[in-house]
Amino acid sequence: MDFFLLGAIIIGCSSVILFAMRRYFSPRGTKLPKLPETWWTPGTESSVNNDIRPFKVTFTEEVIKDLKYRLNHTRPLTPPLKDVAWTYGTNTDALRKFLDHWSNNYNFEERERYINQYSHFKTNIQGLDIHFIHVKPSTTEGKRVLPLLIVHGWPGSIIEFYKIIPFLTSPKPEYDFIFEVVAPSLPGFGFSSAATIPELSALQMSVVLKNLMLRLGHDKYYVQGGDWGASVIHTMSCLYPQHVLGMHSNLCTVFSKWTLLSSELKSALRLPSFLPWAKTKKAPGFGLLAETGYYHIQATKPDTVGVGLNDSPAGLAAYIIEKFSTGTNPSYKKRADGGFLEKFTYDELIDNLMIYWVSNSITTAMRIYAELYTKSNRSLSALLESTPIKVPSACAQFPHEIMEQDPSKLRERFVNLLRATKMPRGGHFAAFEEPELLADDIWNSVDEMEKWNKKHRETVICEQERSKL
Repeated sequence: MDFFLLGAIIIGCSSVILFAMRRYFSPRGTKLPKLPETWWTPGTESSVNNDIRPFKVTFTEEVIKDLKYRLNHTRPLTPPLKDVAWTYGTNTDALRKFLDHWSNNYNFEERERYINQYSHFKTNIQGLDIHFIHVKPSTTEGKRVLPLLIVHGWPGSIIEFYKIIPFLTSPKPEYDFIFEVVAPSLPGFGFSSAATIPELSALQMSVVLKNLMLRLGHDKYYVQGGDWGASVIHTMSCLYPQHVLGMHSNLCTVFSKWTLLSSELKSALRLPSFLPWAKTKKAPGFGLLAETGYYHIQATKPDTVGVGLNDSPAGLAAYIIEKFSTGTNPSYKKRADGGFLEKFTYDELIDNLMIYWVSNSITTAMRIYAELYTKSNRSLSALLESTPIKVPSACAQFPHEIMEQDPSKLRERFVNLLRATKMPRGGHFAAFEEPELLADDIWNSVDEMEKWNKKHRETVICEQERSKL
């Protein structure tokens, strides 16, 4: 058979299959779910109140003494193989230096003051004591104050936002607004309490954070996030456009059934390499697969691995700093020092570890992975992934992020995507690595969203109300 005729037949067949499957898998008239206001600690309903209470992070003498004892009595670390750098995971030569700094050079009193430089609070939402930082601009200079909810992920914490907050709460002459920042610890993370029953995934956390903003008196606000924080704000933007004025994400993704299926079909139906015009490509996704073993563990057995991480500060450090190495730049795993000191200091990374260590929260934080894969949450996630997000949206795409999708693909989900910015540098922990770069993109994006809302916001709200019918 003629090669060109064979190619035409393959292309024709694949087009028909893709068209048919798209019609089958695309949502048609799907009614948006209404997530319940679940009480996540049954039995405490009558013993809590709605007060907003000041909170202070404290490194007690007892905690410091115990931590130093554990660090100083860490069993001998297994030496790395010759020339493997971080390709086998955390390089123990680099880890030894890190642990020495934590034990001997980390100034606990000074870092405690650093962490408490912003105002911390707690309030009970749906049975959970939610911890959050609340930073208002010191001067508004006649500018409009826009509430901005910023949400972290794993293995990060509120510490990720310490360097970006001043860039968001200081006036810029070119804008007529300024931000008031609310940065919560996700339920089960840090000083936010954990659920005592299953099913509290990032999806349900969107309800909790929506209610937190309402508790603070913010009926309308902007949202920003990366990692799991991106998942939370995507869900909030989908379900609560009457509250969300706009969404800025540094991990925009589209994982609808159709998107996944079409990718697989296109891969399966890729023209055979013997055709004259076909190009050979490396197997896709191997890099992502190689770096997500932790994801499978935490999505299936978080409590098992949590025992060791809760008990050993060396183990906790090894597990988490490896993510800050490779997540910042995948090429760093080829460096013996892990490269993380290019963007972070020892103290900054240890601040993040201290949030997990002092609160004893690594296990409950890792459960966010497992909760997404319960039977009911898998179905709910699939529905939400296939539901368009209509609030004005912006995506900051950092070159060393764990994955990136083309803006044309993103618009299948973020239908009012105003910006998709290719950032000049940075990786997965954008606010922590490149606070000024990310802040500038947030300012620019919100400025465009404000203009867009003046023309189109009522249309979005009306469409949301019709979807409930």
